Amino acid sequence: MKKRNRMDLFSNENGASLVEMGLVFPVFLLLLLGCVDFGRAYYLAIEVAGAAQAAAVYGSKNPSDTAGMTTAAQDDAPNVPNLSVTTPTYGCECADGSSYSASCTSTPSSCPNNIGVVYRVNVTVSGTYTPLLKLPTLTSMTFTSTASMRSAGS
Repeated sequence: MKKRNRMDLFSNENGASLVEMGLVFPVFLLLLLGCVDFGRAYYLAIEVAGAAQAAAVYGSKNPSDTAGMTTAAQDDAPNVPNLSVTTPTYGCECADGSSYSASCTSTPSSCPNNIGVVYRVNVTVSGTYTPLLKLPTLTSMTFTSTASMRSAGS
């Protein structure tokens, strides 16, 4: 049996790549989970914005149906946890965007040059996101989106 020199033990590279992989793998795994978490948050933000837009589109066709606007938002984003729709509002304003009236019981009469009156619907939708990685500074986030749309009025 051949006796090994101590210097031979330090110059032997068998298993070095396994040690390197063991050191780098947790960093890559944490990076991958962070990317997945960011993607989920971005997806939720897009879903909330889409739900607000869907409710506003519905409201532009049916301005007084606030329950229908809420349903349209909820139907557009069924995968969003804790989706909440604040009570949609609608009002009347001049076609040039001036003289907004919060309710259409009194239409704006001060429209310049006798331009028409249009409806404006405002919808605010929010959803709560809980990340996969439980960090002490980041427990949950709330994404909020507001959409407004105008349609032909009286």
